[in-house]
Amino acid sequence: MVSIITGDIVHSQKAAPKIWLNALKEVLNKTGKSPLTWEIYRGDSFQLEVTDPAEALTRAIHIKASVKCIKDIDVRMAIGLGDKSHNADSITESNGTAFVLSGERYEQLAKEKLNMAIASPWKDFDKDMNLYIRLALIAMDTWTPNSSEIVKTVLEHTGKSQEELGKLLGIKQNAISNRLKRAYYEEIKELIEMYKTKLKMLL
Repeated sequence: MVSIITGDIVHSQKAAPKIWLNALKEVLNKTGKSPLTWEIYRGDSFQLEVTDPAEALTRAIHIKASVKCIKDIDVRMAIGLGDKSHNADSITESNGTAFVLSGERYEQLAKEKLNMAIASPWKDFDKDMNLYIRLALIAMDTWTPNSSEIVKTVLEHTGKSQEELGKLLGIKQNAISNRLKRAYYEEIKELIEMYKTKLKMLL
């Protein structure tokens, strides 16, 4: 089983393409190389393979935090869980149920005015996780660039103390703590752990 994330940049016209494109490429490069693992197409759309499905939600939240470091820009993503039945030189030419589920769920997002959702072979899992994600989006969709930056930094430097994170960002430890609270990071972290636990029970 693999995970496929299909997404696009929301309000991409509100910033110079080079700005959000560089941010998107930087975070996608942390997962693998283009075009085998990820690819940007149609200007502001992208697809990414996460070989470990347990890490898919973390990767999606990392992408969201990275893109939302840019003011007025957001990202819309569908996470598909399933198999990969055809390997191609380009991720957008590969196929399997993970691709189909991700693509189908992605097509529904704009109509539902949602910026993130999951589609898997398990309906009960989808029902529960998509409810939790919709609730989490109440916080994530309103992240400021500062909130996004702290979430991005924590996800990229797991295990570092708030003091160490402060040194990385050039701010005091209490500012780190305040930004994490405003980003609802502890709740987001609990969501990620719940996702991993529920998925592990099914696999």
